[in-house]
Amino acid sequence: MHCASIIAAIALAGSVGATMAASAPPSNPHPELRAIADVVQASNLHASDAALVGFGTRNTTLLLKSKTRGIIAAREWVAAQFRNISGGCGGCIEIVEPSQVFTGPRIPQKDGVKIADVVAIQRGTSDPDRVIVMTAHLDSINGNGFTSHWRNNIGDAPGANDDAAGVAALIETARVLSHYKFPATLVYSADSGEEQGLYGGKIIAQYAVDHGWNVEADLNNDMVGNSHGGNGAHDPHTLRVFSEGTKSNETPGQAAYRRFHGGGVDSPSRNIARYMQTLAGQYLHDFHVRMIYMTDRWGRSGDQVPFLEQGYPAVRLSESNEDYDRQHQNVRVENGVHYGDVISGVDFDYLSNVTRLDAITMASLAMAPAPPADLTVKGAVAYDTTLSWKPSPGAASHVAWWRETTAPQWQFSRNAGDADSIVLKNIILDDWFFGVSAVSRDGWESPAEFPGYAGSFARSPRLGPDGKPVNELYPSAFEGFPGEAVGAPSWRGAAPRSSGGH
Repeated sequence: MHCASIIAAIALAGSVGATMAASAPPSNPHPELRAIADVVQASNLHASDAALVGFGTRNTTLLLKSKTRGIIAAREWVAAQFRNISGGCGGCIEIVEPSQVFTGPRIPQKDGVKIADVVAIQRGTSDPDRVIVMTAHLDSINGNGFTSHWRNNIGDAPGANDDAAGVAALIETARVLSHYKFPATLVYSADSGEEQGLYGGKIIAQYAVDHGWNVEADLNNDMVGNSHGGNGAHDPHTLRVFSEGTKSNETPGQAAYRRFHGGGVDSPSRNIARYMQTLAGQYLHDFHVRMIYMTDRWGRSGDQVPFLEQGYPAVRLSESNEDYDRQHQNVRVENGVHYGDVISGVDFDYLSNVTRLDAITMASLAMAPAPPADLTVKGAVAYDTTLSWKPSPGAASHVAWWRETTAPQWQFSRNAGDADSIVLKNIILDDWFFGVSAVSRDGWESPAEFPGYAGSFARSPRLGPDGKPVNELYPSAFEGFPGEAVGAPSWRGAAPRSSGGH
């Protein structure tokens, strides 16, 4: 038999009894998500974008007392949109405006500037402390590309794509989802001060901490309305979703364990990106998620980062192609080149598809149970792999997933029913990455969670009986030869231990 055929046969034999996954979680069809996607309106997105551009500039540091120009007027307009939405759903949305005074190199005022977010909260019916967040930044800036004139806060800065498009998607998503009730809470945050230093993101992430939110995901929409690149590329069918590979708040011990045992591509944020890619494939017509294995674009950042710094899962949604002539630019024409972030540069059909993805992702996450907690894996020096977990509240069953260590998506699955563990016979722990998802009685499925803190959706490490974080580097469940349960595994690539290498 040919070598490739032998390898394929071994892989197939190792997965006897498994379901070859046509798609990763969520794997159950839900017509409600198609209905949600169908009601997103490009005309609503255009109207919101045009209204925001109409405020001239939304520079955070220009605190005009005006009804028609500046960031304060824009915030009042966004709050009014949320109030109108709430009025249409019987008061289902609460509006808060958390604020803080910041100073920094991009804030010209010596005493700082009060920066405020406009946040709409749609409370969950049965699990309100579990929260799905969508963010976009309301502020805009002008200048000369990436050497922006931070002190020029007076001139026009239309910010049609960066990021009025994201705020338009935020408002439209809130409008669509306000007609439904969800077990978990949905939050829509229009942030300010992003261009000055991600300050609005810091405000809402801290608000989440202060109010005890269990944030399962932040979907940060930043520059999501342009399908034409400045280099002539045009792709109206793809959205980039950026996600961190490893958790921002892991300890050195957890990092060492993760480097040795895997998890570098299985942070909860990465599994949110996988979840979104699957949803797009199931429910959107010819619109796809391209997963980018980075926290953000090279040398740049967005309001998802403060969530990551707080230990919350978060991803950044960004258009398939960027036009740098339209970013952070004064509106002008030079040598026949049009500069400036004006509304003619926004593709509202493309933005509609991004908004559909936001809406179905938030709905699916909010309907599903939370991913299981305290997921552990055993199987060293064995032919079977055992997964164990703490069942999710509201889950009727759990599904074990596994994939090749080089595969971007989950490939195989097996339903564990209502058990809190599963033994995968003849599936060797060394050869695969594993995860477990939670499924409600009516088939709503959570993202898969990878074992250990590297993949945990929990904001903080699990605490032991002494109240201190469990040292995951060498947990009691570590299975190895005598003497390998303590101390660093220096027998790999260093002097052998007394127990010998293998």
